[in-house]
Amino acid sequence: MSLNMDERRGVYLSINNEMDYTDEEDFTRDLEVFEQLDLVYRSVCAMMYNYVPTSGHPGGSISSGRIVSSLLFRTMDYDISDPDRPDADIISYAAGHKALGLYNIWALRNEIIRIAKPELLPNNPNYQLRLEDLLGFRRNPITKTALFKKFKVKALDGHPTPATPFVKLSTGASGVGIATSIGLAFGMADKYGKKAPKVHIIEGEGGLTPGRVSEAMAAAGTASLKNVVLHVDWNQASIDSDKVCRVGSQPGDYVQWNPMELAALNDWNVIDVADGMDFKQIMTAQHQVDMIQNDQPTAVVYKTTKGWRYGIEGKASHGAGHNLCTDGFFEAVKPFVKTGSEQLPHCEGIEQRCSGGKQKDVLEACFWEALSIIRNFFQSNRDLTNILAERLEIAKSRLNKKNQTSRTNAPNLTAIKEIADTQMLSTPPELKLEAGTTTTLRGELGKVLQYYNNKSNGAILSASADLLGSTSVSAVGEDFAGGYFNTQTNPDSRILSIGGICEDAMAGIMAGLSTYGSHIGVCSSYGAFIAALGHVPARLHAIGSQARQSINSEPFKTFILICAHAGLKTGEDGPTHADPQALQLLQDNFPLGTSITLTPWDPAEFWPLVSKTLSCHPAVMVPFVTRPAETIPDRQALGLASIYDSIKGLYLLKKAEGKPDGTIVLQGSEVTFAFINETMPLLKSKGIDTDVYYVSSTELFNMLPKAEQDEIYPEEKAQKAMGITGFTISTMYQWIQSRKGREASLHPFQKGHYLGSGQAEMVLAEAGLDGESQYKAICKYLGI
Repeated sequence: MSLNMDERRGVYLSINNEMDYTDEEDFTRDLEVFEQLDLVYRSVCAMMYNYVPTSGHPGGSISSGRIVSSLLFRTMDYDISDPDRPDADIISYAAGHKALGLYNIWALRNEIIRIAKPELLPNNPNYQLRLEDLLGFRRNPITKTALFKKFKVKALDGHPTPATPFVKLSTGASGVGIATSIGLAFGMADKYGKKAPKVHIIEGEGGLTPGRVSEAMAAAGTASLKNVVLHVDWNQASIDSDKVCRVGSQPGDYVQWNPMELAALNDWNVIDVADGMDFKQIMTAQHQVDMIQNDQPTAVVYKTTKGWRYGIEGKASHGAGHNLCTDGFFEAVKPFVKTGSEQLPHCEGIEQRCSGGKQKDVLEACFWEALSIIRNFFQSNRDLTNILAERLEIAKSRLNKKNQTSRTNAPNLTAIKEIADTQMLSTPPELKLEAGTTTTLRGELGKVLQYYNNKSNGAILSASADLLGSTSVSAVGEDFAGGYFNTQTNPDSRILSIGGICEDAMAGIMAGLSTYGSHIGVCSSYGAFIAALGHVPARLHAIGSQARQSINSEPFKTFILICAHAGLKTGEDGPTHADPQALQLLQDNFPLGTSITLTPWDPAEFWPLVSKTLSCHPAVMVPFVTRPAETIPDRQALGLASIYDSIKGLYLLKKAEGKPDGTIVLQGSEVTFAFINETMPLLKSKGIDTDVYYVSSTELFNMLPKAEQDEIYPEEKAQKAMGITGFTISTMYQWIQSRKGREASLHPFQKGHYLGSGQAEMVLAEAGLDGESQYKAICKYLGI
């Protein structure tokens, strides 16, 4: 029996040493230059691990170094003077553990330009990563060592963040980097069309094993995302294994495919490089990417050796290396040291010099002495330095000649900001809701996003876990081309296909899409699933957004994670889906201002809440929406506050007519409709008059000035209030601060078990959250 795959759009190419690369006259010369550059690079890898003891990942940084050097100095079209040019190719280290190598080659590149073509350096020093900054590798910003302070060294994170110029994303966490990098490519493809700039992704085979990577690769293949090029540093070595993938008949420890098979399965072009340590083959493969005459993404798979010529290879070099100033370290750098007359600082009597690394200032001085030898090398070898600098100048020239401009009718994200800033307290006529009509929270959120999309020429792209209509995000694309987005056959669609039921990759791709800066990515699924599965991409997006502030204080770039079918009213699906815990994972769980959750009860609140949140520019917006239809209340007749008060985050929904008998704080649509429709009439008949607050967004409230917070909700209120929530009790702790109030508060788990299935009213009754149960609990709390 045999199994053959059906024909794919992608093609397969094999690169070996017998292939001719090009007729380019300086190719042979470049091979020699790049060999010298790699020798320096590998030596600096060894130095960085040595002088920042037991910190970093030397093996993968070394094995990928030649791939990256060829990209930066020969292949990519970009502007060394301007890391933020939107029309430039991007290199993205999905393999965040190779950060040691990233900082290394960035610093060498900067040093080369500083010496040979200083006019190309960015004017803003924040946009440079200098040789001196390597002293900040894996150092905290509050470091006080002498040279760190003298050189104003940048603290370089253990895995890449946008605090480093030319780095767009925070990466390294379980496959997120490939998904977010593909998101960047979606943004570029939609902005520029068929000749969009490329995203070159650096990853190893171990980094291909997370499930979200397969999901993201499926999305790129399905959408014909030609501007994605995945460079796989395949050396079979991870942290724990030296045979990650199947090779021939030899099973892999982790997966039973090799990187070429995984790419081909997802309809990618595959370029198989027999020797990924051979510059001729590397350059040939990268040249071939542009020669492929189809519209599919490309994976270039290089067979490499992790820790090549470092003295430690394979998995042993993944996150480990030579101990401080041992013979192994000096042997690793010996080939470079022999090229000059200077010697590295030797460590005879190291206990007297730096106490085995404990004397940080001494160790730092030794590190700088070693880096100074690198500086002297480039200053002394001006022919090599000039050639490399010219290569960077040529990359900029190629980019300028393209004269790349946005496609006709490209998205206009600025329009969304302008509307959000000026019209949040004025609902557009077509979005106004009449009392007594029925609609859904999810439906009205969809209409708000649809409105913004129309006004911005489609700056919002959406995706869902096979729940487009069910979660109402299909509305985002209703006034554009139908079907799913494809760069060639359906570029006007606003709906992305992300591999099916794939919350992991979907959140990552939409975060990357928003990061590029021309769009807002929107993804939706059951809150029970996406709150957890989207948490890692959301957190990394928030980290990256905040890190970016250190070099550019621009507003955060928002992506929207919709927790749909949230809460107990999804009861028919049972406790596996009707999840009250989702909010707890996200509410008030990020640094203030980076993420904002929205928990409206009235569908009419979505216009002001979404608009207010967009005007605040969080990295992540997380609306919670229920599934069933609700009847729009007559707020004026009921004596309820305006929908526009919701933008405060916590607001007095119903003020007591006289002196209040107590304070009730509500959170969640299901419990609030039960309170308004059932509990409130019962309280009125009993003559009970309370102040009733509603929590529409904890973060919006916490972002208010302290004086305004105190005016809205004085501390004495929190000491006397009880809460009623459709979420977990911990989400109410800010509002309910007394032990008595918390013990009296109602929440889905108050009876100590997950709830059963059934229609919404039955599940609410089981939980003790129906109107009558609320009434009895309030009376008991007030002692009535």
